[in-house]
Amino acid sequence: MILIQQNDFDVGEEYKALVADDTAAGAVVTFVGRVRDLNLGRDVLGLHLEYYPGMTEKSLQAIVDEAQSRWKILRWKIIHRIGDLHLGDNIVFVGISSAHREDAFHAAEFLMDYLKTRAPFWKKELTKEGSVWVESQAKDVSAAKRWERFLTILHIQINYFLFEPK
Repeated sequence: MILIQQNDFDVGEEYKALVADDTAAGAVVTFVGRVRDLNLGRDVLGLHLEYYPGMTEKSLQAIVDEAQSRWKILRWKIIHRIGDLHLGDNIVFVGISSAHREDAFHAAEFLMDYLKTRAPFWKKELTKEGSVWVESQAKDVSAAKRWERFLTILHIQINYFLFEPK
């Protein structure tokens, strides 16, 4: 489920909903992103987040579809807040359940890495000096690219296993 909303979310309630009546999930991974007070050397007072309605949801669904094609995900949920947020406020929730921890960890990390680089959200930091639109960071792009390398390495390993000379 994808939710884009102004209202806050309760992490405990989201966890409960993710695992409710699910005895197949042996692993649950959640991530919560919050507004912090310092970014790139700037003292941050708050954030303003905007999105492109319709396009953002489709982008997030495509990211989830990609994750589901790579890992065995039982349940998932993404919540991303928009509007004006204050220090310490929740911004994003990603929850994944799976039978095994490796799938849950990889899928959650993949979703966050791609959400940061491929989903059309715009973030403006509010500082004492004014406001600044935040651009993509090289570290976020690098984090997303590792999944391309991960998939290439996985394909090489699978091909070697399948076609290994006997």
